[in-house]
Amino acid sequence: MSTELNDALIESLQTIDTPTVCNALELLIPQRRGYGFTTSQLVCTRPELPPMVGYARTATIRAAHPSDLSGREARALSDGYYEYVDSGPKPSIAVIQDLDGNNGYGCLWGEVNSNIHRGFGCQGVITDGGVRDIPDIAPGFQMLAASVLPSHAYVHVVDFSRPVDVVGMRVVDGDIIHADQHGAVVIPADVIGQVKAAAEQLARQEAVIISAAQQPDFDFAKLRKAQGEAAEIH
Repeated sequence: MSTELNDALIESLQTIDTPTVCNALELLIPQRRGYGFTTSQLVCTRPELPPMVGYARTATIRAAHPSDLSGREARALSDGYYEYVDSGPKPSIAVIQDLDGNNGYGCLWGEVNSNIHRGFGCQGVITDGGVRDIPDIAPGFQMLAASVLPSHAYVHVVDFSRPVDVVGMRVVDGDIIHADQHGAVVIPADVIGQVKAAAEQLARQEAVIISAAQQPDFDFAKLRKAQGEAAEIH
């Protein structure tokens, strides 16, 4: 049974970091251990912000060369993208694949677009391209990007609302995303209501081992004992 995001669930998920969410998913869905998360480092422009939790809005962009579309067609595509970001369930997170590769060429993301997206209820962006205007980004708007670049070059939206792959994380429109300074992960909707409890169980298990390891007489025998005690915690 799928669970929709609400304020209480979002606040609950924001109390745990993204690695902990990944750990919880390993417990809840063991077959998901090897995919569904970013697999390369991204620059987090505001690590002090709480984790982002929201519904994915997907798009692809290019910046190295001008668009092949006419001015009217390009405006219609841009308007369609903004209308798409503003529609659907919120809060949202923009997940943008840069088709230029090599960590991007020009930036869609800066002072203006961060404010537009924030106004549309978007919490931030996850992209394998570039971002800029770091000091002037909209308040509370988070950015995880492959690089920080100075120019927007010929940046334009190529497509939107289709599946994307951002540094190893495949995302479909509407996926629920959890992201912080470590990266991002897709949380399947049918287990999202169980993630916090699973994380708390794992924290209790880890606490037993960590406590034992911090004792002055800690040795291998005590490690094995602590591991056994941790395994009994559910």
